[in-house]
Amino acid sequence: MAQEIERKFLVDLDKLQLPEQGLTICQGYIPTADKTAVRVRIMGEKAFLTLKGENRGAVRTEFEYEIPTTDAQQMLKELCKGPVVDKIRYLITHQKHLWELDIFSGDNQGLVVAEVELDAEDEQLDLPEWITEEVTSDPRYFNSNLLSHPFKNW
Repeated sequence: MAQEIERKFLVDLDKLQLPEQGLTICQGYIPTADKTAVRVRIMGEKAFLTLKGENRGAVRTEFEYEIPTTDAQQMLKELCKGPVVDKIRYLITHQKHLWELDIFSGDNQGLVVAEVELDAEDEQLDLPEWITEEVTSDPRYFNSNLLSHPFKNW
C-alpha cells in the first residue's frame, strides 16, 4: 500500500534564504462523499492526479499519477469545486531530509508552510532554525481546507 508520512510546520522567512528558483503550483480538488481527497495539480510543466485517504496523525494512504497537462487543465476547470490553491514551492535540503516550502498566494496570501516526508512515523527529525510551530494535526492547514476556509479569513 502506498503511504505518505508527512509533518507540516509554519516558517519564519526572516531566518531563511530562499533558493533562487521556485516551482509554481496550481491545484484543485474534486469533491468526494467521504474524507478521501482527490487532487488535481499542475506543477511547473507537469500535472498530477492524486488520491489521498483520511489523515491519521502524520500518516495517510496516497496514490499519485502523472497525467497530461491538458487533462489537468480541463479537470481544474470542469471537475474541481470552487477556487484553486496557488503557491510557489521551494525545495530545501536540511540534514538528510528534503523540505517542501510553500508560499501561498491569492486568498491564502501570507501563509508559509514547510512539509517534510519521513520514512517512519517515529523518525527523529532535526528541525531547521526557520521552523516555528508544528501544524501537522491542524486541519486548517490542509490544502483541501484552504479552499473553503482561506487564510485571509482566519
